[in-house]
Amino acid sequence: MRISTAMGIVLCSGLAYTACGSDDGDKNPLAAAVNNAETSDAGGDGNNTETPDADSIVDISGALFSEFDANCATYANCYISSVMDVQNDSRFDGNVKISVSGDKCLFASNAIPNHDFNASGNFATRASAQDLSYEIPISPTAAASVTQLVMGDDAVFLNGVKLDLFAAACYDVGSQSLGLERIGCGPDQIDHPWRYDPMSSFNNFGTDEHNAHTQPDGTYHYHGNPMAMFEADCTTGVASPVIGFAADGFPIYGTCFNDNGTVRKAVPSYQLKMGGGAREDVSGYTTPVGGRGSVVSSNYDGQFRGDYEYVAGSGDLDECNGMVVNGQYGYFITDAYPWVLGCYSGTPDESFSMAMGPPPGR
Repeated sequence: MRISTAMGIVLCSGLAYTACGSDDGDKNPLAAAVNNAETSDAGGDGNNTETPDADSIVDISGALFSEFDANCATYANCYISSVMDVQNDSRFDGNVKISVSGDKCLFASNAIPNHDFNASGNFATRASAQDLSYEIPISPTAAASVTQLVMGDDAVFLNGVKLDLFAAACYDVGSQSLGLERIGCGPDQIDHPWRYDPMSSFNNFGTDEHNAHTQPDGTYHYHGNPMAMFEADCTTGVASPVIGFAADGFPIYGTCFNDNGTVRKAVPSYQLKMGGGAREDVSGYTTPVGGRGSVVSSNYDGQFRGDYEYVAGSGDLDECNGMVVNGQYGYFITDAYPWVLGCYSGTPDESFSMAMGPPPGR
């Protein structure tokens, strides 16, 4: 589901007052869920079970989310923000509209975050407004078996920015020097064991303080923790809220959960292979060697996604980086690999596929 560039996306600004609709922003769940948010008040009953209208536009500039409802329909409304590209001293207006159609939630966004960005990044392309659209099921169900991640968009956050975990860079793929690859490893190489992990401290993909950067077309996107959407200090004693939804419709929470009365960070169940020992050859692929280009070592050190393996029971979370808390399954932001998602427990919607997104340059 994409809307033509010529028409643009019907969002909260410009055509807002004819395109969106809810009756009372003060009663909107997300309006109550964000700190420092401002909402226009037109009066009414606050029913957001269908497409909202612009009388309830919510300003989420710099807001921290705090709502726990796992139903995406809860957040149906129009949201705006005004933020800065810090290095370029440029102001951007963010827009995201969440609406409901049948058994799905529809997200329409211009991909501008609700927080200032690029204070520390090295973006190859300047950020620019986009026209992104996604559909997710309101009532997701677990599939008989997990679905592996593919090249494409993995999730959408409540501020309208997408999650894209994979870098389009693999060792010895493309025209760049060995160990210096930064593009060229697309969907046809999805099983490549030596795909660089953009979240590894050993790699430099120009991400900013929010673990985000731009694609060649200017699309701002996260590779991990957005770092600005929820209270990250678990010692406050408050569990993390819903901050987005994966392509299969299950919610994504922040890092903290209530473990029998103790609020602490969720721990993933992935570990370095061989305890961080020497990488073993994989048939058909060139094994990374320390000292070649930017390759730090010849060991399983986390520079590549293939350096990790799932070890059941070694952490709190399952293979997909999720667990059930208070009867609700969801994924968690983590401080270690796989960062947000390891796979899908449900069935991802086709609107998140590579065919619906930008070119494979990441």
